[in-house]
Amino acid sequence: MKYLIIAFCFTINFLIANPAAAATCRNFHGHKICIIDINRSAKNYYEYRASVSVDGIKQPLQTYNCRRKIKITPDGTISRFEPNDPGDLICSIFKK
Repeated sequence: MKYLIIAFCFTINFLIANPAAAATCRNFHGHKICIIDINRSAKNYYEYRASVSVDGIKQPLQTYNCRRKIKITPDGTISRFEPNDPGDLICSIFKK
């Protein structure tokens, strides 16, 4: 009976456990940049859709094009990577 209770508690622990919130954080040129969520484009291996936070401030989801060094915001605005941009970090970590 004692083993049945232990097995039951062990099973319940895995059923209700929350998934781990894993964010990759790096210090990059004096800023703490955390990659919250990232998806690689199936069509273009050099494009990533990523949500990042810079110094604890969450940025909107953006598409980073590592080949052309540009980022595309959700409203379609295209801009080049700025100096010390999170896009540089994303492209350096996940380069092919």
